[in-house]
Amino acid sequence: MNPITQLKFKNRFVKLGGDFFQAKHPVPGQSPRLIAFNRDAAPLIGLDPEAETESFAGVFSGNTLLPGAEPLAMVYAGHQFGVYNPQLGDGRGLLLGEVENDAGESRDFYLKGCGQTRFCRGFDGRATLRSSIREYLGQEALHGLGLSTTRSLALVGIGELIYREHPEPAGIVTRLARTHIRFGNFEYFHYTNRPEHVTRLADHVVEHHFPEMVEDKDRYRLFYRGVVENTARMIAGWQAVGFGHGVMNTDNMTLLGETFDFGPFGFMDRFNPRYICNRSDTHGRYAFNQQPEIGRWNLFKLGETLQHLIPADTLQEELNRYSTVFNLEFQNRMAAKLGLTIADAEFESLMNSLFRLLAAHQPDYTNFFRRLADSKTGNTQDLLEDFHQRTGDLDDWFKQYDRLLEREDIDAETQVERMNAANPKFILRNYLAQRAIDLAMMEQDFSEIERLHQLLKNPFADPDDDRDGIDPEFYSADTPEPYRGMQVSCSA
Repeated sequence: MNPITQLKFKNRFVKLGGDFFQAKHPVPGQSPRLIAFNRDAAPLIGLDPEAETESFAGVFSGNTLLPGAEPLAMVYAGHQFGVYNPQLGDGRGLLLGEVENDAGESRDFYLKGCGQTRFCRGFDGRATLRSSIREYLGQEALHGLGLSTTRSLALVGIGELIYREHPEPAGIVTRLARTHIRFGNFEYFHYTNRPEHVTRLADHVVEHHFPEMVEDKDRYRLFYRGVVENTARMIAGWQAVGFGHGVMNTDNMTLLGETFDFGPFGFMDRFNPRYICNRSDTHGRYAFNQQPEIGRWNLFKLGETLQHLIPADTLQEELNRYSTVFNLEFQNRMAAKLGLTIADAEFESLMNSLFRLLAAHQPDYTNFFRRLADSKTGNTQDLLEDFHQRTGDLDDWFKQYDRLLEREDIDAETQVERMNAANPKFILRNYLAQRAIDLAMMEQDFSEIERLHQLLKNPFADPDDDRDGIDPEFYSADTPEPYRGMQVSCSA
């Protein structure tokens, strides 16, 4: 492991040339303060997790440029809420480069909120501290759940007030990702009629992220297939845990299927298929139950940029794989949540019946599955309260469920262990995130950020002890009534 000044930078994106980015140094931030450092993510870039943090505020604010870094702002376009916008790009974030760890694996090292670039469209190039806290926690929440996501390395507050709805403090989050190349990077060059640059970008992605395809004559088809399948699995994971991304624009979709750009995201509390976590999404384009189809639509738009490389009928064949991969991944995840391993037609019927019940009674989505596990050991009270003591609505479903359990021949203890390993006790509920933000903003108390991070690292089990003031029952409780369905603004 290395100290921070000896990270092994590679800058392969720079080699694509100036048409793909603006070379730009971060804008120095005033009085930077290190709020959080994620020691669990540090090894991803070969950084010693026990490294001295005294210099970190300067590094993670962009005030101190690391040796070997070549910061740049990527140019890209994208479909935002279904409408093409050619005027995008990294307006407030910079890719410092790729950093290689001791195993030879690379991660992009990216600062979000580090000042203006030529793509910022007149804005200040900063991010709010509140949005930076949410992103820092959101990435780690999905990682703890075992879903594909970018990672958080550090969170810095800077002594500047920026203006959104009102003046508020600014923050910078350090994001680690396998790539920052988005669907929108391809769209930018496609819609500006530069297919040769689309080809160069595709070759770059294949060479560095799908190296097994480089020599294959069908490498572009296989590359697109990889993107389709990775995206399908990512969104199936979202649906299984009740995660709403909130702003699934094509510029927020990466080529490797990592959950990317945590803006107005949210975890569903009471089950509501039409859950909308983004207050700006007035028409519900990105509602929870729309996410699978939006993923497919975004992949279709990416496919349009590759038509000079892949025949149209081949593109359609590969896109058709999306539903198959999504359905298989989703069914397997839902089977695990129910303690089952066989996801066949009988299971699909059971699952459809379950979702009808959930929609009718709207229990807390996360806690329902934990209570269902408890019911297999005789503790049925909480589950019945979710259904307002209307046991008749559950009886037929339980008969079907028990038949599927019988054919797998597993005892109750094993089933409960399976279920609790697949169903989190803790999720990043919006009101808990807001509580951490309020403490940070109003009292300069950042301890709640660390408490939530500790819980979200292993959301399936209680913490080992309560030395940090963590009350498991408080953090795992249903969302209180005033905060249910809480929406978040895009403003950051």
